[in-house]
Amino acid sequence: MGAEGCTWNSERGGNNSFTHEALTLKYKLDNQFELVFVVGFQKILTLTYVDKLIDDVHKEFRDKYRNEFQQKGALGILNGTFDFKDDFLRLLREAEESSKVRAPTVMKTFEQSVKSQKTVKSIIETRGEKPKEKVKNKKNKGSKKEGNEAVTASNKTAPGEKQSSAAGDKEELTKDEILQKNREEFFRRHMKAGEKSSKSPKPDAQKEKGKKPRVWDLGNSNAKVLDYSNSTTNGNSEASPMEDFEPDMALRDRNREPGRLYDLEYESDEEAEEEKIIQNTSKPSTKKGGLGGMFGMLKGLVGSKSLTRQDMDPVLEKMKDHLIAKNVAAEIAVQLCESVAKKLEGKVMGTFTTVTSTVKQALQEALVQILQPQRRVDVLRDVMDAQRHRRPYVVTFCGVNGVGKSTNLAKISFWLIENGFSVLIAACDTFRAGAVEQLRTHTRRLNALHPPESHGGRTMVQLYEKGYGKDAAGIAMEAISYARNQGFDVVLVDTAGRMQDNAPLMTALAKLIAVNAPDLVLFVGEALVGNEAVDQLVKFNKALADHSMAQTPRLIDGIVLTKFDTIDDKVGAAISMTYITSKPIVFVGTGQTYCDLRSLNAKAVVAALMKA
Repeated sequence: MGAEGCTWNSERGGNNSFTHEALTLKYKLDNQFELVFVVGFQKILTLTYVDKLIDDVHKEFRDKYRNEFQQKGALGILNGTFDFKDDFLRLLREAEESSKVRAPTVMKTFEQSVKSQKTVKSIIETRGEKPKEKVKNKKNKGSKKEGNEAVTASNKTAPGEKQSSAAGDKEELTKDEILQKNREEFFRRHMKAGEKSSKSPKPDAQKEKGKKPRVWDLGNSNAKVLDYSNSTTNGNSEASPMEDFEPDMALRDRNREPGRLYDLEYESDEEAEEEKIIQNTSKPSTKKGGLGGMFGMLKGLVGSKSLTRQDMDPVLEKMKDHLIAKNVAAEIAVQLCESVAKKLEGKVMGTFTTVTSTVKQALQEALVQILQPQRRVDVLRDVMDAQRHRRPYVVTFCGVNGVGKSTNLAKISFWLIENGFSVLIAACDTFRAGAVEQLRTHTRRLNALHPPESHGGRTMVQLYEKGYGKDAAGIAMEAISYARNQGFDVVLVDTAGRMQDNAPLMTALAKLIAVNAPDLVLFVGEALVGNEAVDQLVKFNKALADHSMAQTPRLIDGIVLTKFDTIDDKVGAAISMTYITSKPIVFVGTGQTYCDLRSLNAKAVVAALMKA
């Protein structure tokens, strides 16, 4: 473990291991606290739990000393002492136990089986039964038929009994008495039919028909609560109604650690894919038959020659189609395959490796490198730096219509509040109807989750708005000045959605950014797009450069990738956006609740992208 300054940090090709003679080192970087976690072992050993061990140690160590890191910073880490030996031994023991193969299940003996409990008589009886009763799916039908026959038989015998009894009674009863008895039976039957019909649910369902107001989760039917005329605006929080609702219901994650930005989760199935690839590559050679097929297969596996463009072209063509199917822009997929071909051309293949596996490995490394741009954005560190200079840290959100700017702005506000920073939201979308009310609702909900009583009487989030039809650049300037005077830590500027081809709106956005000089300009894009992502980012950057009056125009600094939970494994938009801008994906939106915010995990995205 050490600070981020060692030689390993310069290797950004996705390969986090280093081999020297008989030793292999694996490492993992923690960019938030500038740490490096290293594990070393003999190369000859096949340790399947190394990745799990280093991930567990990283998580345990970071969580245990998080407060110390935040207080002392990177320089304080070097002078500190950490009692972590017992924790490390425990994690090592758990990792070793998890890697042990389960013992094979012992086969049951004949005495333990169900068949041994059957008698000879039962076997003979089952043989004499009809074949259809032996089928599992028809056993229940047979039993139902037997039950129905028994019921019908009993019903048939019942009238006979009644008739015999009635015949006996008729001999003793007079005609008037018989008529009276028949009437009673008639009324009794009708009463039973009425009871049966009342038991059926159909009349109830008909009664329940008709319009009823839908009650939404966390909603409130109280008219006083729904009156927003005296809501929180420009710091006046006294008149704002405080809503009562369950925080667990709003966040839907009881086991989450407050203030922590979790990585994207992924499941790697690379071994199964490699087996499929090896089987597919060996199929054409086995069709030749005889010794020729065997030598052809060995020639494809053993590294006897250097790679040529002709060897790689069929594999690269399949890889290109695979990337395009996963939502990578077509132009970028072609450029990626071209760069991989140039990198591998003339390279001697390793022993027992196929062309497909070699190309796939090189492509994976290139993809991880794309998703890890050289400029790293650490929002929490930059906010603390702005605090030392007694000024608010300003973030501007921009993007096309309907990508989730306001929703993800609220998620980032919640994350900042849980890390102890106060937030002022500037409502600079003065065009879209309901934009200010949406931010007002988020402000009210965030204050309900983090009331002033929990923060020493300090309101952690407020809304600065001037209504609709105003100049967005002027509202942002006033909000930043208000935040500086009131001591807010962060200002989040929400802007109107605009298409990249709309010149007047792009000019207004460039003016807002040029006048207010935010610390961070985030482009909000959805993960659903493919080729459109490239067009949006290129034209947004071009418009910001063309319409800016400054000599060095301010461009996009980072990306917020939204709606990531809707795309399954079609994650190509992440590759397209980072490739075209060389800017990092700072946040990933994965749902609708405030805690559905993640940091990008390059391995997770590449694993989903390469999945067949």
